[in-house]
Amino acid sequence: MPVWKTYLLRLIALIQRHPGAVAVFGFVSGVASFMLVDRQAELARVLAAVMLVSWLWLILENMLRERIAAWFGFELPPPVLRYATQMIHQESLFFVLPFFFITTTWNSGQLLFSGLLAAAALVSIIDPLYYKWLAPRRWIYLAYHTLTLFAVLLTALPIILKLTTTQSYQWALAAAVVLSFPSLIGIITVRRRWRGLLLIGMTLALGGAGWLMRVWVPPATLWLTEVAVTTQFDNRSRSPGESVKTLTLGELRSSGLYAYTSINAPRGLNERIYHVWSRDGGEVERIALDIHGGRKKGYRAWTHKQNFPVDSVGRWQVQVRTEAGQMIGVLRFDVVE
Repeated sequence: MPVWKTYLLRLIALIQRHPGAVAVFGFVSGVASFMLVDRQAELARVLAAVMLVSWLWLILENMLRERIAAWFGFELPPPVLRYATQMIHQESLFFVLPFFFITTTWNSGQLLFSGLLAAAALVSIIDPLYYKWLAPRRWIYLAYHTLTLFAVLLTALPIILKLTTTQSYQWALAAAVVLSFPSLIGIITVRRRWRGLLLIGMTLALGGAGWLMRVWVPPATLWLTEVAVTTQFDNRSRSPGESVKTLTLGELRSSGLYAYTSINAPRGLNERIYHVWSRDGGEVERIALDIHGGRKKGYRAWTHKQNFPVDSVGRWQVQVRTEAGQMIGVLRFDVVE
């Protein structure tokens, strides 16, 4: 028997004797990526590439098992495959969590999506939940696969391919819809002639719902590093004056107001964002800005609004949104008499 095969069989036997070791390894490496991706852009790119390559294993798992058996003369034990899949889930979810936690606007609907990802990550490291509750329920398990890949693509595509967040969302949603086929087939139990129509209808509905819910999904690679709402701005140094929370109607009309945002984005990414000015929940003006990624302290962008309605008293917001409508953050201030 070749030496490499002997060592491989020993490794498989070791994993079977100590199944928790794989979970611990996946968790530790996931936490390491959690702590490092915010500081090392190049490392984030490498980790994102590893996540995407690892997903090929999940998609082609059965075919790869057959090929390995044909080429090397032995079949990988199912427990090893299950541990490998669990480790990929752990790596993937703990890799994307820091991105979504940083970019989530917690007092908005984005809380639901980021909370769902956190719950999925927790399930991946608790064996009783993962193996006894999740894995036996095939269509839920496939939906879990799909959610994880969706989050990975949202994070990885802007880093690796320099796609905008809108393009990344479209590609990630398309992949999620395609991978939802096995789950949808599993829950459709009507007669065969209706299954095709129902499958198409449910797929289209899933895609449409995913697109409408994009406002609840944080833009994983864009976040605010500095914000200010101010009446003064230094154009030479591109720095805002003191931020204000409340100002009078007279102050607002005398010099207008600046909304300043510094946005962190991956190196090489060009993105169009919007400052959406609104009062008491109603949109007043939407101003487009183009940003470029790579600056360590974030790309500085600001808008200066001088034309305010006659009745401007109320609660104001400046929402920072992507072209697809995903919210990067929000600035708030009040105007009083």
